[in-house]
Amino acid sequence: MAAVIRRLLQPDAALLDDPSPRRIARVAGVTVLCLAAYGFTTGFWRSPQLGVYVAIKMPLLIACTLGCNGILNGLFGLLLGGLGFRESLLALLSAFAASALLLGSLAPVTFMLALDAPPPHSDNATSAHSGYLLFHVVLIAIAGITGTLLLFRILRNRCATPAVASVTMLSWLAGNGILGAQFSWIFRPFFGSPHLEVAFLRDHPMEGGFHESVWRAVRHFTGDDPRLAAIAMLGIAAVLARPMFRTLFPRPQTIRP
Repeated sequence: MAAVIRRLLQPDAALLDDPSPRRIARVAGVTVLCLAAYGFTTGFWRSPQLGVYVAIKMPLLIACTLGCNGILNGLFGLLLGGLGFRESLLALLSAFAASALLLGSLAPVTFMLALDAPPPHSDNATSAHSGYLLFHVVLIAIAGITGTLLLFRILRNRCATPAVASVTMLSWLAGNGILGAQFSWIFRPFFGSPHLEVAFLRDHPMEGGFHESVWRAVRHFTGDDPRLAAIAMLGIAAVLARPMFRTLFPRPQTIRP
């Protein structure tokens, strides 16, 4: 298991050469355990019951995102001359596993955060929920981007040209972000609004959207000032975009005389 974890966090060119069922099962097992541990800490703030629910739903969320994005990127890879279906699925599973390891390693920290945050029945519970939601959304986004970017060096070796590798990586990031965000909205609640009852799923899961919910949380967190909220959103986007551009478009190294 230690070798599997080391290989996920330090992937090499041979990562996609061994799609055996035993190896896939080990990677999937690591992903499920880490996501379940982290998911419990995110829902624990609202109640331990919601923590158990989120521990179950977090792996399901990733499974749905992996299934849809793996098929889309398998087709995309065949069109561009990049990775095929099996390689795309294995690569995306490895990326999710690396992200899950990062989140799982932070589970003790996020659990202490849930314990120290204002309780759901307090007077400022709504503000606490907005900050709690934004913190975890940014944390999950950073872990997801980092886990996916770890595979860029492998893509450069596997794809026909560096441009194809960059486009493939951008399609992975966009697909994981868009599909993951919408599936997370459908599978809500993950954090638990203080004024709503604890439930495994909401009564109308298809109403509304993830980005609308994040925008409301940002506005509430900034005192309902739309200008400050827009600046905060741009700042978050800049923080998330910086590692992507540094990896995909590195500066040429200068050779000193």
